[in-house]
Amino acid sequence: MNRNTVELSKALGRTNKIQKYTGIFIIGILMTVTGCNSENSNLSDSHRLDKRIDSVLKMMTLEEKLGQLTLYTSNWDVTGPVMRDDYVEEIKAGRCGNIFNAHTVKYNKGLQKIAVEESRLGIPLLFGYDVIHGHKTIFPIPLAEACSWNLELMEKTARMAAKEATASGLNWTFAPMVDISRDPRWGRVSEGNGEDTYLGSKISEARVRGFQGDELSKNNTLASCIKHFAAYGAPIAGRDYNSVDMSEIAFRQDYLPPYQAGIDAGAVSVMASFNDLFAVPAHVNKFLLSKILRDEWKFTGFVVADYTGIDQVVDHGAASDRKHAGELAINAGLDMDMQSAIYIDHLAASVKEGVVSMKTIDESVKRILKVKFQLGLFDDPYLYFNEEREKETIYSEEIMAHALASAKESIVLLKNDQNILPLNNPGKIAVIGPIADNQLDMMGSWHGAGDHTKVSTVLEGLKQKYPGSIVNYELGCDYYSNDKSGFRKAIKLARQSDVVILAIGENQEHSGEAASKSNLNLTGLQEELANELIKTGKPLVILIMAERPLTFAALNEKASTILYTWHLGTRGGDAIAEVLSGAYNPSGKLVMSIPRNVGQVPVYYNYKNTGRPYVKDYKYTTKYLDVVNDPLYPFGYGLSYTEFEYSDLVLSDTLIALNDVLDIKIKVRNSGNYSGEEIVQLYIQDLVGSVTRPVKELKGFKKVCIEKGETKEVAFTITREDLKFIGSNKEYIVEPGDFNVLIGPNSDELHAASFTLTK
Repeated sequence: MNRNTVELSKALGRTNKIQKYTGIFIIGILMTVTGCNSENSNLSDSHRLDKRIDSVLKMMTLEEKLGQLTLYTSNWDVTGPVMRDDYVEEIKAGRCGNIFNAHTVKYNKGLQKIAVEESRLGIPLLFGYDVIHGHKTIFPIPLAEACSWNLELMEKTARMAAKEATASGLNWTFAPMVDISRDPRWGRVSEGNGEDTYLGSKISEARVRGFQGDELSKNNTLASCIKHFAAYGAPIAGRDYNSVDMSEIAFRQDYLPPYQAGIDAGAVSVMASFNDLFAVPAHVNKFLLSKILRDEWKFTGFVVADYTGIDQVVDHGAASDRKHAGELAINAGLDMDMQSAIYIDHLAASVKEGVVSMKTIDESVKRILKVKFQLGLFDDPYLYFNEEREKETIYSEEIMAHALASAKESIVLLKNDQNILPLNNPGKIAVIGPIADNQLDMMGSWHGAGDHTKVSTVLEGLKQKYPGSIVNYELGCDYYSNDKSGFRKAIKLARQSDVVILAIGENQEHSGEAASKSNLNLTGLQEELANELIKTGKPLVILIMAERPLTFAALNEKASTILYTWHLGTRGGDAIAEVLSGAYNPSGKLVMSIPRNVGQVPVYYNYKNTGRPYVKDYKYTTKYLDVVNDPLYPFGYGLSYTEFEYSDLVLSDTLIALNDVLDIKIKVRNSGNYSGEEIVQLYIQDLVGSVTRPVKELKGFKKVCIEKGETKEVAFTITREDLKFIGSNKEYIVEPGDFNVLIGPNSDELHAASFTLTK
């Protein structure tokens, strides 16, 4: 072993393994190191990185390049139909550069060892996984956590998830999902951040920062993936995988910003969506993958297909066969093929035929190699493999404590008419319902590698919280059958108790991917059970535990106390007990409007007036004959155990120029009996525009803690950036005119003031 090679091995931390590496890979890396230390010493870091990438690229055969563009599942955990199980041999041959659905240090290290020590060039693997709301420790579903409106909390959740996932041998996550959706029939609303573009963009930034940290090369940071690009959350009829059809103005104004926000925050990868948009499947859509991502946003990371997404272009009717689909995808700007093996099987022939250029292949390979370099994998391919760290990190005290904090802030109090809550010295507690003592469903959909045996249920949480009380449980009914045999015992238990906690909703399989619904009612006999328990006259607290807004208008009329507690993850039962007891005063607010019935869907707060705005007593306006337009509960809604009073909305001026800053202040007083947190929301209404404008748009929010009896002044600023919108030319513009400032506790109850923007 010559001196240069020894020095290289020390630099790479590979002294004990260096003799197993192939000569070509060592020479290639040596070229990059010596190049950086001599003639390239004056180059910028980005230019040095480009040099290193180019040096590796020059050594690669076409087949090895296509291998870097290929992502296979390991079969450890399957999220779709399995197409091939020869991935180990493919790794050895350099025909697979990336693996997903593989985790644990021992397993992934074994695969990395094959890639680094047995393939010709030894290029390390990327290991991807769906770390959607936690890895082993499961946090609330993203839709629930968005209801916290706490960006620091959500960033920390992603940070904790990254710590656990990287300790388990992962370096890439297929998250965050930032698709805006206004249709709860679509099951994947559970993975997103709700209906609002502004809030969704802020959450997108926070989660990317959390996953990727301050330096991607650290061993506890996770490469993030913005998905699903684009507009996947607006399928026709709310049916998953369905077509999306909207104007480009609506697309750019309402759906596009959260993707850009995540990319601007540093996300290094993007996943294409299953839908078509503007009549072209997203996987082969040049407008999306080249014009917007590369030309407009200057995105330098890579784009990965969704599961067999390229193959599905044939079913869309946009490609004649698999080979044609691959050609369309790579030429559109899609860099990595997930699972369908189209690139590795067909693109060599496409290059030979001149349908795909070598330059196009090389650019895609460079983007993927760049992320591997950024992750530090070329310096140490075993960076993420430390079994001791894995043992110390999984379910660590720090991570479990944060799971509790996140779950508490995700709970939304909808009704507390009789002030049953908080429960002080409740005596005998009856806990009833299909999700009251159900560990698996508490984790929610997309719970990845989570272990349901670690989950605290509502029953367990209440027993821990009230050790001096008698806490008993009855199932009552399941989710779906018409079996009423459990009613008698449940009603008997309720009558013998001082307070009843009813946990109803949906199971974890009935939300998420491929879980669209045409009916949003509580399934089975759950609502009937609730009505029977109401008849007992006992104080009843209803917990709705679901992953989408359900419809329960009739029950809402009868019940006095309702909380939306979603699927909260590993510490969910403990969090619910903390809220019910008053140890934590609920502060969550809805990020999706809850409809009165499914016929209102899509229902959302920032609608447009139309030429015939709603007038209650006049027929010929935009309305239904059988239900009011308003949702059951609006965007931004959520109660507390205390009361907050808003007053004295003041603007710094009523006339401002384009480059001025408008200062806004409002007083919020806690007039109730408990200290609590309030989410103060700022909306803007543009009264006249060259294109029609929404009745209001969220432009700011602050979560403030206010002590009992205290008044706080909450301040906001508005600039021209907040007044921009997409004009008829499909670009952002600002127009002078009259505006309303609207501030309050939700999108419906608002204090107003006006100002005029001049040229």
